Amino acid sequence: MAATKTSGRAGSAKGGRGGAAPAIPQLAPREIRPAPVVLLSGPEDYFADLALDLLRRTLRLEDPSLEVTELDAATYAAGALVTFVSPSLFMEPRLVIVEGVEKCTDALVADSIRYIETPVEGTTIVFRHSSGARGKKLLDAIRAAKDVAIEVPCPKPKANELLDIVHGEFRAEHRRIEPQAASQLVAAFNTDLAELASACRQLIAVTTDDVTERDVERYYGGRVETTGFKIADAAIAGRLRDALGLARHGMSQGVHPVPIVAAVAGKLRLMAKVSDQRGSDAQLAGAAGAAPWQVGQARRDLRDWDDRMLGRAIVLTAETDQMVKGGSRDAAFAVERLLRRIAARDL
Repeated sequence: MAATKTSGRAGSAKGGRGGAAPAIPQLAPREIRPAPVVLLSGPEDYFADLALDLLRRTLRLEDPSLEVTELDAATYAAGALVTFVSPSLFMEPRLVIVEGVEKCTDALVADSIRYIETPVEGTTIVFRHSSGARGKKLLDAIRAAKDVAIEVPCPKPKANELLDIVHGEFRAEHRRIEPQAASQLVAAFNTDLAELASACRQLIAVTTDDVTERDVERYYGGRVETTGFKIADAAIAGRLRDALGLARHGMSQGVHPVPIVAAVAGKLRLMAKVSDQRGSDAQLAGAAGAAPWQVGQARRDLRDWDDRMLGRAIVLTAETDQMVKGGSRDAAFAVERLLRRIAARDL
């Protein structure tokens, strides 16, 4: 059992589980509230960290003497839990955070289930479970404890949810970002939600008015210009010089060929999904797994393509993907070949 302790004296998300609906309330990360038992479930650490930070701040506002303990579920030893949840001599409130429940010991499961049956007043215990079947017995016990527990699902967001997350970061600080500026941020940081949120917070800190495209270009222009999606945009639009220039600059700055090819593949797949489909961009977004602005862009891109070219481009991209993942000695050459053929419509 490994534990670290610090004293505070000095100072809508949806679940991804199948089966019956849980008996306990399910809350979005920003809606978290104190409860005797809190379950943070799902693989997205950004949502879990956000919820935990808000919970810790709320509890400290209620009582600055809050005592916080962190436990590692993978090294937990039988009987340790009672030490950290029991009231101290001065009756300070306690927050116990159990990390890595997906790697828990059998002893943690047994001790935690007993605790949930009779939780200690003034103590909040948080269980963080990211994925997998291990610890399911404990999760089932938490989800059945309708009078004492709440759950915050932390799923990986879909592509069409990233814009909402950006706007949510700004709304939380009573600020606004222009739609196109938000789209630029998503294009630049779509592979890492924590980085995306960090970029939002930095823009909030360094600006005073609504955040615009100019602000994003000023602080993240290099990242935006060298992202795989910018390279893919240029190639699919037939702008060969731009595509090659961005790709060469990006790879010289450490951008790996794999995400460049993945960006091209993603745009081609979306084009195929919306080809010949009727309805508004918003109506097609859900079925396509994309944001409305992405659907609109894909439809505009399709004006210069026919089904035969699109099908051959997808096959070529799949072949290039295999090459940049070890099938070729020169991944950079494979990327340039892909971009040249797509931009020139040499398909």
